[in-house]
Amino acid sequence: MKKIPSFTIDHIRLLRGIYVSRQDQVGNETITTFDIRMKEPNREPALNPPVLHTIEHLAATFLRNHPVWADRIIYWGPMGCLTGNYLLVKGDLTSRDILPLMIETFRFIAGYEGEIPGASAKDCGNYLLMNLPMARWEAAKYLHEVLETATEANLTYPQ
Repeated sequence: MKKIPSFTIDHIRLLRGIYVSRQDQVGNETITTFDIRMKEPNREPALNPPVLHTIEHLAATFLRNHPVWADRIIYWGPMGCLTGNYLLVKGDLTSRDILPLMIETFRFIAGYEGEIPGASAKDCGNYLLMNLPMARWEAAKYLHEVLETATEANLTYPQ
């Protein structure tokens, strides 16, 4: 079988950051898939499932309610390798285009207090798999160490 494009990225050299994973034409729309990489693959521990699940609930809720971006957000969800998330957005976009949005998103998560949206048996298939304190910690770490100081190395896949 042919290797899919996401498996052709050099994960040995991949840093934490925001990357354009792919772009697809759906009708007249371009859908840009972003790799929101919170951990360096194979070089640091992956995100704990309860932490990643909490980040998923908070980020998806924040993005789908964003006053500017809500109508363009298609999907936010975790990577199977537990090193980050995928964000699908309508539009022909670059990593720099969404950097301010990701800063807002991770600031929101880092400072979030209260009930986690959708964290109930009625709303979620595994609502007990949550860890808000560690989600806040991981969000703040990514925000301060990566997003607020992002360079081209954090915004363009390694060649």
